[in-house]
Order: sequence, then C-alpha cells, then structure tokens
Amino acid sequence: MDNYYNELFEKNKKWVSKMLDEDIDYFKNLSRGQNPPILWIGCSDSRVPANNIIGTKPGEVFVHRNIANMVIHTDMSMLSVLEYAVTILKVKHVIVCGHYGCGGVEAAMSNKHLGFIDNWIRQIKDVYRLHKKLLESLDKSDRFNRFVELNVIEQVHDLAKTSVIQKAWTEHQNIHLHGWVYDISDGIIKDLQVTLSENNDLEDIYQLKFDS
Repeated sequence: MDNYYNELFEKNKKWVSKMLDEDIDYFKNLSRGQNPPILWIGCSDSRVPANNIIGTKPGEVFVHRNIANMVIHTDMSMLSVLEYAVTILKVKHVIVCGHYGCGGVEAAMSNKHLGFIDNWIRQIKDVYRLHKKLLESLDKSDRFNRFVELNVIEQVHDLAKTSVIQKAWTEHQNIHLHGWVYDISDGIIKDLQVTLSENNDLEDIYQLKFDS
C-alpha cells in the first residue's frame, strides 16, 4: 500500500481525538440516530463536499451525489435516497446543488466520445437542447456557466415530478425544493430562486393523482 493510503488511518485517529477533545459525547450522540432537515443532491466532484461548504455538522444533511447532480427517473440509487429522506427522515428541504466548472456539464457541451459515461451525459445534453437558442446566444464562458445553472433548474423540476415528492405534497408534507450553484473560485453559493413547494408549482400534466 502507498503511504497516502496508510496515512488515512492516522488522519482518522487524529480526527477522532480532536472531536473528543471538543465534545466527549460527540460519537455517543451521533450513534443515537439522525434527524437531518436537508437532503442534498450534489455533484460527485471532490471539491464540493456538502457539509463543508454550508457549515453544517454530521447529522444535519442527508447526501446523494452523482456526476453533474442529476435527477434521473430511472436512477434507483437516487430514488431510494429520495424516498428514505422524504418518507422516513421527513426532511424539510431538498437542495439540488451544482457548481461552476462542472466537468460533466462541460463534457455535455462537446461531441467527444468518453465511454460508458456518454449514456449519463446524454441526459444533460437534453437540457442543452431545451435551451439551445439562449445558450448559443452567449459567449463560451457565459454559456458554460449558464448551462450549469439551467441544468440545476431542470433537475429541480424533475425532482418535483417524481412520485415520491408528488405523494408527499399530496399528503400535505411540508417540503421545499431548491436549486443552488456553488462557485469553487470563491466558495460562495448562489440561490437560483427556483423553489417549488407544492403540486401547483408544476404544470397540470405532471401532477399525479393518488387514491385516497
């Protein structure tokens, strides 16, 4: 094993010691369970750790991450996390957080073959197609940044269309969906002002009717 790998265990021990110095019951309290008010759907990019950038502690944020923070209706991993967060943990907020400079979004702007990931990126290309006229009216840098934002906005709407969220709203569960973008260059989060809180925030065609 290389030195970096072995150092991880030492870093873990130092972290445990630090936490216990600050609070002797730190791990004891964590082991009692979780009650996070937030589900975070973010990008797998290693530079965008959810808890760190919003200053929250372990136990405050339930997290799902994938390439380019996508909400894909056939993604069983995402849907399982969503259902658990909404129906069991009863989160109040679901945040889709993208980030400027996202490699997945950038790849979706090109025609380069990348392998299996092409199938995932195709979902992002659909967002480009929907907003092609606007995006191609911008210069390259602005186009990339706006594409990141539009991708987040579309994922928030796709999140609202899931049966999990639709059912929660039908049952009058207080849950709000938000779209954010994180700027790695300065650490600041931008609220895209796309907050959905009820079925009526969607077009009629997407509003599911559940048997009472």
